[in-house]
Amino acid sequence: MSAREPKRFYEKAEAGPAENDGYGVFLDGRPARTARRRLLVARAQPLAAAVAAEWAAQSEHVDRASMPLTALLSAAIDGGEAAAPGWAEDVLDYLGSDLVCYRAAEPDALVLRQGEVWDPFLDWFKTAYGERLVTVTGVIAAPQPRGALDAVRRDLAATSPEALFALRTATAIAGSAVLALALSKEAFSADAVFAASRLDERFQAERWGEDAEAKDRERTIEAEFAAVARFIRLAGKR
Repeated sequence: MSAREPKRFYEKAEAGPAENDGYGVFLDGRPARTARRRLLVARAQPLAAAVAAEWAAQSEHVDRASMPLTALLSAAIDGGEAAAPGWAEDVLDYLGSDLVCYRAAEPDALVLRQGEVWDPFLDWFKTAYGERLVTVTGVIAAPQPRGALDAVRRDLAATSPEALFALRTATAIAGSAVLALALSKEAFSADAVFAASRLDERFQAERWGEDAEAKDRERTIEAEFAAVARFIRLAGKR
């Protein structure tokens, strides 16, 4: 426990309707705020309730590290709606050089595994957005179908800022917009999506062994991804 972590200063934490719109988090009846002193408000009631539950679960001190949903919602709010178009463009940028589209030339076992694990995501993407993305061997970029990019852009434009922020975060963790989009649509489980994002690293660990530091790093990344996946599920599309 860090000495900088404040003592718990409230008795009760709960979610309820906000004055303007959405659902706020209230500490002893007073609205909670972000680091920039903006109201901590979610558009979706389940998300607000889960954030309030993080506050309610604190003991003598408020341990921010144990409140990932609060951190994500606060960051989305402090970024503001004006940042949403940039978040959407970040997702689209990943789509232009997506992890699941770049395949190894060897060894055969890795080539086979990439196809077995990643192709179902590309099949889903084609069904969801109308066109299949191009796959290449190596690192030379290949242009992706304009229709697919436009379909994703329209989808992102209809997504709430808080859900879009979380989608962008999931994309960065996974290194793949395809995987993050599949997660947001609940087309695959969070575990399956995370495993797909770590395919290359896990393959190398199987061949050459995995050290303790790498395993600890993956656990940390997996916990971050699980929190983002939960946030996306609770936030909903709008």
